[in-house]
Amino acid sequence: MVTRGEAARLVRAGRSIDGTLLAARLLPRYLIDRLRYPRGTRLVLGNALVARLYKSLLDQQVPVWCETKTEHLIVDGGVHGAIVCRHGKTIRVRARRGVVLAGGGFPASAALREKHFRRPVARHTPAYEGCVGDTLRLGQEAGGALGHSGEDNALWFPGSVATRADATTAVYPHIVLDRAKPGLVAVGRSGRRFTDEAVSYHEFTRAMYRTNNVPAWLVCDRRFVWKYGLGMVRPLTLRLAPYVASGYLQAADTVEALARAIDVAPDGLTATVRRHNEFAQTGIDADFGKGANAYDRNNGDPAHRPNPCLGAIERAPFFAVRVEPVPLGTSLGLRTDADARVCDAAGNPIPGLYAVGNDMQSVMGGEYPGAGAMLGPGMTFGYLAALHAVRAGQARSPTGARELAM
Repeated sequence: MVTRGEAARLVRAGRSIDGTLLAARLLPRYLIDRLRYPRGTRLVLGNALVARLYKSLLDQQVPVWCETKTEHLIVDGGVHGAIVCRHGKTIRVRARRGVVLAGGGFPASAALREKHFRRPVARHTPAYEGCVGDTLRLGQEAGGALGHSGEDNALWFPGSVATRADATTAVYPHIVLDRAKPGLVAVGRSGRRFTDEAVSYHEFTRAMYRTNNVPAWLVCDRRFVWKYGLGMVRPLTLRLAPYVASGYLQAADTVEALARAIDVAPDGLTATVRRHNEFAQTGIDADFGKGANAYDRNNGDPAHRPNPCLGAIERAPFFAVRVEPVPLGTSLGLRTDADARVCDAAGNPIPGLYAVGNDMQSVMGGEYPGAGAMLGPGMTFGYLAALHAVRAGQARSPTGARELAM
């Protein structure tokens, strides 16, 4: 596991002292870990956050139940607990302070994606398989109301899909490591570009929908793949034949042949590559302004001139990978107030019921300003929900407190 900054340094391993030293430090640790565990023990980003929160629960001796499904909430003038099924046994849990819904929204529910997403409907998600909207159902059964449907009801990235050796599906997030690098274009069926390839992953996917380019193709040459990688293909990969044989990559000796292989207009793709190569010489993308802002340049190649995001596509063979919309998470959720209390259709809070994270209606209005747009509100409103539950509990008389009963 590596941070975003470390990933940028590691792709330069073998070409820079800094990247090589970092790889020399991280790789041995990972190999030692794998001798003892099924995965590496180094945790960063969201994994590190969850691990620290979990440790806090363990330190406070808070029981954490896995393999437990909440069937219903206990509702009687408010929410006072839940009925759960654990290891085949039905258990009635009484809650003194309240119940917090934090089930991660519904990105893993094919039925809810079909109901709430735009067309064509996303097929895959990297979200946890249990994020199927069960907690939204619980909230609605208790009287809660969903928020207003937005433009997307999802937070997106363009993803490429492959089948692993064990027949499971792998979804690669094309977020920052390839789209912004010099020497790549994204095209639709016409063979024409439809957006700035280096734009944020959420807006890139929105552009796919707005211009009717689902799916799209990322096109580059062999030099690009060797230097930067492409999706699941890592930089400095010597043999690309396995990726081509599996169908993950499409390859051809000419741009026209590649266009036919991916079923896009050959004249359109040829003209696109020719025009893009001209932009690479001047450093100015006259069509979409790629590399003209700080966000683009930050994800480009700072060593490439004159524009860190513009490079020629000219050395055969040429390659393409198919990308489609993939939801990181959902933004349509239960209506809540400033204390994260779930509200009914009239805006009245339901006593004892809270919703946080992707179970609550997006506080960003369905927009995705950047990384942390899900974790940040989730933690913030989780904290606010806890504070309110404590205050509400203190306001009750001792006889009104409800003990846990199983």
